Amino acid sequence: MLVIFFRVVILYVLVVLVVRMMGKRQIGELQPFELVITILIAELASTPMENVSMPLINGIIPIITLLFLEALISALVLKSERARRIIDGTPSIIMQKGDLIYDELKKQRINVNDLLEHLRSQGYPNLHEIEYILIEPDGNLSVLPKAENMPLTLKDMNIKPTYHGLSITLIADGIRSKKNMEITQCDDSWLDKELEKQGIKEDKEVLLAYVDAQKKLYIQKRK
Repeated sequence: MLVIFFRVVILYVLVVLVVRMMGKRQIGELQPFELVITILIAELASTPMENVSMPLINGIIPIITLLFLEALISALVLKSERARRIIDGTPSIIMQKGDLIYDELKKQRINVNDLLEHLRSQGYPNLHEIEYILIEPDGNLSVLPKAENMPLTLKDMNIKPTYHGLSITLIADGIRSKKNMEITQCDDSWLDKELEKQGIKEDKEVLLAYVDAQKKLYIQKRK
């Protein structure tokens, strides 16, 4: 029983490290070759977990090999446009200038009802308001509405927006981040005073505290 426990721990840590090294994409954003490698890694890891008689190294070596193969293919795709087209594929246009392209829909095995469902989920309930629709290599839909149906922006209204920047967390779940305090140039005494204004005496009373680009502090207490 103890042997199985340690085998599972070792393989789990290995798979997590391998997937982490492959990048931060979500499952739906994986390219075909990345998805295949991910499935194979899961299968290779599960076999040694179930079969104790199999040497653990027989599962580790193939997983490391797949990681090397993924890194090699990623580098090739990054440097070669031709390799990118062959391995990842190219976007497919299924609507052009407001007209659906039936042959491309048939080629991609997409029926009209499924297409309309995806468009509604992206906030496009009316097909006649769309200029172009593309299917990206990872399977996601890219939608370009007609000019008159594009959302109004502050630039269109000649309004200069206020710079928002990136909010940075100072306290998360009662733990103060010294690193983020240095980044935002906020000292402990300033933060302590701001917390006291909210009736907070200790960091553990805070669920989340962060500052925006204007160094304004926002606090969410534990409840």
